[in-house]
Amino acid sequence: MTAEIITIGDEILIGQVVDTNSAWMGSLLEKNGLKVIQITSISDEKDAIINALLNAKKKADVILITGGLGPTNDDITKKSLADYFGVGMVFNKEVYLDVENVFTGFNSTVSEINRHQAEVPSNCIALRNAYGTAPGMWFDESNTIYISLPGVPYEMKGLMLNEVLPRLKERFALPTIIHKTILTYGIGESKLAEMLVYSEKRLNSKGIKLAYLPAPGLVRLRLTGSKEVEINSVLEEILEVIGYYVFGYNDETLEEVVVNLLLENNRTLSAAESCTGGYLSHLVTSVSGCSKVYQGSIIAYKNEIKYSELDVDLRIIEEYGAVSKEVVEKMALGAIKKMNSDYSIATTGIAGPSGGTDDKPVGTVWIAVACGERVESKKLKFGDNRERNIRRTALASLDMLRREIIKYK
Repeated sequence: MTAEIITIGDEILIGQVVDTNSAWMGSLLEKNGLKVIQITSISDEKDAIINALLNAKKKADVILITGGLGPTNDDITKKSLADYFGVGMVFNKEVYLDVENVFTGFNSTVSEINRHQAEVPSNCIALRNAYGTAPGMWFDESNTIYISLPGVPYEMKGLMLNEVLPRLKERFALPTIIHKTILTYGIGESKLAEMLVYSEKRLNSKGIKLAYLPAPGLVRLRLTGSKEVEINSVLEEILEVIGYYVFGYNDETLEEVVVNLLLENNRTLSAAESCTGGYLSHLVTSVSGCSKVYQGSIIAYKNEIKYSELDVDLRIIEEYGAVSKEVVEKMALGAIKKMNSDYSIATTGIAGPSGGTDDKPVGTVWIAVACGERVESKKLKFGDNRERNIRRTALASLDMLRREIIKYK
């Protein structure tokens, strides 16, 4: 079964709002056996909506629309759908009760403009929206399913999970699709492809697809098939080849893996950040339960702070420079001493786009991980994109800590 997603709204086209709806919907549909063949974004105009529907009907079994269902004059999706199907509008009492309940919850009464929310095309099944005033709409016309949903993400998600997905499963015999994602760090997409060239041939013979999904510093390998036993068997083969670079699976993050390792081993962590400026701490503290293992961070951006808070001798900084093995190792040891943690991470580097020299160009980074008196450091060279360099440094330091915990636990 194939599906197309149409997002409606000038705010999306001009970049005022990022379309996260279609990404979420696409993932949900794919996991449940519907292949999304196209995502289209269009303006709040009747002709654009109708043309998009006509084009989608030629290719897709299911057409999902989000946006344009509010009570104001610029929300024209309902009327455009009625014109597309050649039907009139009817007043739906159940939808109106839902609208009333929403307003009652705010100690208010339904205004005339919001009363129109209960008007829907006569040929649709109204989908009850428990999270807002705009109902979803289900149309089953000429062997094509049309589904119109609000553009507000939490309203759309509620309707998709509670109304749309159960109806799709009842309407169609959807195939079973299983995904398994392998998460890797420290190796590029092309190198992974080289290492897995023979494994891919075996995958194809079993009808399992392998997709490479790169991001700064990370590559996700997504296995897709219909039999979990076969996918798990293939997964074991792949791990024999690239297991050194694998840090997790599916929706795990590197920071979650590290925090869980610390929890499992009853160990604590502190950080001394220079070039990452607190981003490393942000990643760690985004993980639930981190308070049991994370002591804190010193953002020692200035050399004077490295000296006063981390006991890094200014003579060492003067001799070797702030971006050096000598300094980053002293920072890591200083953090352990200052915050009484089992492990520490220290980062220092030239994030860019300015500040580089011939000896230390932009993107030069030093990372250190310490445990007690033991400290290991690593020099890395990234590009000239500041934001990307900061993220890659933080991820590299987390992966370095992960390996350290596993090595000595």
